[in-house]
Order: sequence, then structure tokens, then C-alpha cells
Amino acid sequence: MTISGTDFGNLAIDSQSLDKLRLQAKQTPDKALKAAAQQFETVFLNMMLKSMREATPQDGEFDSEQTRMFTGMLDQQLAQSMASRGIGLADIMVEQLSRNQQKPVPSAEFRVAGAEHSVHSTQRSALSTAIPSAYKPDVQQAFVDRLKAPAEQVSRATGIPAHLILGQAALESGWGKREIKMADGSSSHNLFGIKAGKDWNGKVAAVTTTEYHNGVAKQQVERFRAYDSYAESFQDYARLLGDNSRYAGVVGQGDAKAFAQGLQQAGYATDPHYADKLAGVIGSIKVRA
Repeated sequence: MTISGTDFGNLAIDSQSLDKLRLQAKQTPDKALKAAAQQFETVFLNMMLKSMREATPQDGEFDSEQTRMFTGMLDQQLAQSMASRGIGLADIMVEQLSRNQQKPVPSAEFRVAGAEHSVHSTQRSALSTAIPSAYKPDVQQAFVDRLKAPAEQVSRATGIPAHLILGQAALESGWGKREIKMADGSSSHNLFGIKAGKDWNGKVAAVTTTEYHNGVAKQQVERFRAYDSYAESFQDYARLLGDNSRYAGVVGQGDAKAFAQGLQQAGYATDPHYADKLAGVIGSIKVRA
């Protein structure tokens, strides 16, 4: 496939797409809705291509983590190219949403992940360009209820309110729908996107993720910690924040915005918009008694 110079201006990994969409939502809501629907169509197509890739044998002579990484990047761009022509999904979404609202405005409740979170071809920084409320309220609440107990245990140990901890787990894992997977497809139980550094002696999950270098999104293979349970994931998260001095300003923080900004400033994620996304997700967390 030949990509023209014009096409390069709209690469799937363009990290500025969400900022442009937010601005457009304020100025011309109708056009912003169409743009959001087109981005969602791109994500859908990318997921379809990814599923097709995974259904084919990947143990050939030329198969490796590097080839899979570049194949994933190619699939993202193919999805972008296909969506630019349209398969009809975006039009249906625009029609349905326009029917339900007089003036539909894409907001934090309908934030599409550009091509990043390529719905976890980027396992880090969560659908880190994620859609804070892309999942139905019952899916979100089920996630919160399921992990309430370990979150409250970590809250008692760190002083961080449970809803803030659950918000970060939701962002990093896409409400549990985009968990980091082991090579055999099983869950790593890593809900917080914690990487496996040289001092980590436990199990590891190697996946392709999106990292930002000087504000530019790049895909690369990274090693993430793997656990035997979600409870272990929460406990390791508590140790990470409690034992590392750079998170001193985060531990004990009760305000969602300050908590999110503190994590970003401490270098928890490379996504330049991480704090805004995290604060948005935390705002939708409801911990029931």
C-alpha cells in the first residue's frame, strides 16, 4: 500500500488528535461528533485486524517481537486508511446519537483513543489514551465492586482513598477489559501497568505498548510484572508508591486532580495527557458501601 503525503498528516499514532477533537467539540459539536465516530470506527477496524492476525500461525522463521510490533503499527495505519473511506459504522453512530440528542457533544464520556490504545496494542499509559466511560455503567460498576476489597486494603496501607486507586486500575486496564496478557493468553493480573525492571524477580509479560518520547507516541515492546492474583497486583502497587520517594507527594493525597497530577509529575506514565484522563476516570468511580 502506498501512503501519500496527505495521509501522513493523519497517521493513526498522531498524539494531537484528541486535543483537536476537544477543541472542535467546543466550536462545532456536530462535526466533532462525526470525527469521534470516525475515530471509533478506526479503533474497531484495528481490533478486527488484530484479531485476524492473532488467528494466524505466528511461529514462522521471520516471526519475532519486532516483526509483531511493526505489523501492529501497519495494522493501525491500515485501519486509519480504511476508516477514511468508511465502512458505514461511523455514519450509523452519528445518526443514532443525533437522534438521541439535540446537540451531541463528544465529551469525556465519549473520548475515543485515536490509534493508541489500539485497545491494547498499547498496554501502558492506559486506552492510557483510553475512553474514560467507553464502557456501560454496569460494566464499570461491576469492575469497582469486584475489586473494592483489595482497593480498600491498599487504601488503609497507603492513605490513598479507594476510589482514587480504583480509578487508576480502571484507566490502566480499560475497566478490566484490556488487561495485560501473558504469552499463553492468560491474565497477568497487572491492573496498574507496572513494568518489570531489573530488580523484579517474578513472572513477566512482554507486550507491545505505546510510550511517549518528547511528546511523540512510539510503539515498543516492554516487560510488565505479572502476578498470581489481583490482590497481589494491588499490594505491589502499594509498595511501589510507598517505597519510592518520588511518589511521596502522592501518598495520602485525597483530591482526584492533585492525585492524578502528582502521578504524572512523578513520572508514572509517559502520556502527556495522563493526569487529565485519570482525573476523568476517577470522576466516574462510585464505591458502594
